[in-house]
Amino acid sequence: MRIAVLSETDSAEPRVAAVPETVKKFKTLGADITVQAGAGLKAGILDAEYEAAGAEIAGSASDAARDADLVLKVRRPAAEELSLFKRGATIIAIMDPYGNEPALQAMADSGVSGFAMELMPRITRAQVMDVLSSQANLAGYRAVVDGAAEYGRAMPMMMTAAGTVPAARVFIMGVGVAGLQAIATARRLGAVVTATDVRPATKEQVESLGAKFVAVEDDEFKQAETAGGYAKEMSAGYQAKQAELVKGHIAKQDIVITTALIPGRPAPKLVSEEMVASMKPGSVLIDLAVERGGNVAGAKPGEIVVTDRGVKIVGHTNVPGRLAATASSLYARNLYAFAETLIDKESKALAIKWDDELVKATNLTRDGSVVHASFQSKTDGPASEAAAVGLAKSETGKAESAPPPSGAN
Repeated sequence: MRIAVLSETDSAEPRVAAVPETVKKFKTLGADITVQAGAGLKAGILDAEYEAAGAEIAGSASDAARDADLVLKVRRPAAEELSLFKRGATIIAIMDPYGNEPALQAMADSGVSGFAMELMPRITRAQVMDVLSSQANLAGYRAVVDGAAEYGRAMPMMMTAAGTVPAARVFIMGVGVAGLQAIATARRLGAVVTATDVRPATKEQVESLGAKFVAVEDDEFKQAETAGGYAKEMSAGYQAKQAELVKGHIAKQDIVITTALIPGRPAPKLVSEEMVASMKPGSVLIDLAVERGGNVAGAKPGEIVVTDRGVKIVGHTNVPGRLAATASSLYARNLYAFAETLIDKESKALAIKWDDELVKATNLTRDGSVVHASFQSKTDGPASEAAAVGLAKSETGKAESAPPPSGAN
């Protein structure tokens, strides 16, 4: 069994799909591993470290990918990479399939079997493979660090001989994995933290971290969660009351971090232009959903926008990649945990069980076709109906429609 680890073709992607730790683990499974020269450099890993772990170093992507049975990447293979892989090769990566059906079809046409790590079902067995959680956790941490860096004032309250410095006020919108880590990090830095979410269960989580929960807690709110733990669509009346509450709250904040993402849909707008305009000069908004259209009005991918009132709207892309070494380490472990289930321990070869629930949930392409129901063409019949509602997996493995905004990271 030959495994290839390639450099990312996107210059803005510093992460790598394997680290020396996981290379050693793959070696114990009987694999020969080839790493493209320089693949880990942006993540602080030298070729010599891969060699010491038992990998071979190839001078080019074509040399690394030649005859590989399994190819490990961070991002979906670019069109020019597909010709490097033999037909029947298995590719595992973060595929970003929503809205990229032509790229999936090109991958299918190349004859590879593609697996999307971000489609991993959120069930107990797959927790160690949950790339969305591992990367969102880092994004929440980094969002607070970036916010503090742009804020220009101290975060904790300081009592000095020259006077008292007030603590910064931080507001987290969306209490998923990223939001919870943002709350914890901001609290460690001494900020006064508040947070909001449309799921009642998150109130206890927020308060357990020492933050204050902000929401209109009426009867509708108390019933706003499905059995699977997702948010229900709220009525227009509730949304209006919540927006009014948030509007008044945001005007008093120093740093606002938004985290709401929904797979397969544009990011919901949480902060309007009016809300941005109400904030004090020097305030900062960090939009973790900017790559999907953004939660904040005026946010631009890859840019820091400064309004006429001096409010900064930060739109960093690939926020986990801003912690490339740590993000690569966690992603590589997620990847190994999944890949291990595809390998027969006795024959030391790939032996994919196509009826396995993890395989069925993540497999995009196989035998020249796009096989995942959510991404097949509308002309393919009933499968397209599943795509229209954007199926998501609950904690129990039961399929439900994708949840409304609730810090989906």
